[in-house]
Amino acid sequence: MTRQLLTRYADFDTAAFDSDAENRGNAGLSLLQLWRGDGGAHWALFGVNDPDKARAWLDKSGALGHGPTESHFLETA
Repeated sequence: MTRQLLTRYADFDTAAFDSDAENRGNAGLSLLQLWRGDGGAHWALFGVNDPDKARAWLDKSGALGHGPTESHFLETA
């Protein structure tokens, strides 16, 4: 079973996203794919090693105002 995290960023700042790479890594997340959507939105798919750390990263980055606007944990079926 593989766990992944799909996130959507309504307003995407490449520099802020890149500077958060170490924090994501410490949260057990690895970037698998990044897509550019309509209206400047971006979608990112991450591999998840530790769901609890990933949730903590989501909470912290959201509280700081630079996290994804939407997130979904997924498992392979």
